[in-house]
Amino acid sequence: MIIDSSIAAVVTGGASGLGEATARALAAKGAKVAIFDLQKDKGEAVAAEIGGIFCEVNVTSDESVDAGFAKARAAHGQERVLICCAGTGNAVKTASRSKEDGSIKHFPLAAFDWLIQINLIGTFRCVAKSAAGMLTLEPMEDGERGAMVMTASVAAEDGQIGQAAYSASKGGVVGMTLPIARDLMGEGIRINTILPGIFETPLMRGAPQNVKDALAASVPFPKRLGNPPEYAQLALTMVENSYFNGEDVRLDGAIRMAPR
Repeated sequence: MIIDSSIAAVVTGGASGLGEATARALAAKGAKVAIFDLQKDKGEAVAAEIGGIFCEVNVTSDESVDAGFAKARAAHGQERVLICCAGTGNAVKTASRSKEDGSIKHFPLAAFDWLIQINLIGTFRCVAKSAAGMLTLEPMEDGERGAMVMTASVAAEDGQIGQAAYSASKGGVVGMTLPIARDLMGEGIRINTILPGIFETPLMRGAPQNVKDALAASVPFPKRLGNPPEYAQLALTMVENSYFNGEDVRLDGAIRMAPR
């Protein structure tokens, strides 16, 4: 797929971090970009800078996602590109004993469900609704109707202590990549997933410098944190290369996460 001014794109989580970098990269190629996010001020500012549109969207809500797609499509037409970067994380051990009083507790199930709702079900919600919209499009010359990229994490494959919920949510994203590609193969819609390692995102920028230095040193090569534009570059490659389909790809400097 050639990304140009004829292409409408939606980026979830596009107000910051990996999503913002991807929204900017798409816009730099001429695409009409809609940003889905809950960060209204930041999202509106990014959208204004790239000539796009901001849609305040909560990916855990059918009504909110439907409204977001309606607004984006009214402004730009039906999207041919969807990039899913909306997500969050937490870290709690499955079960643990207090060092102070010996009391025992387990991972709060509501917190586990909350993470699954955002990272896994929220991603699928956007994918399914975008795919249904893409089915209304006429195929392009090569028979393609659209392309989608989901975001997992290296934690899908080597999750650390306390990441049971996070790893489950991201492992689910990896696990549904090929089935979705197969579901949509007869309609000319492709989907792939990126598994980022440790990236220089707004959350990471708030960490102490010694923590960031230690994380960077743990990356085999290059010994640094990933830059969001590097994620964006791979996302655009997955969109532009029409033989890229049903794949999950680590983008991590060859890191394999230790238990903690």
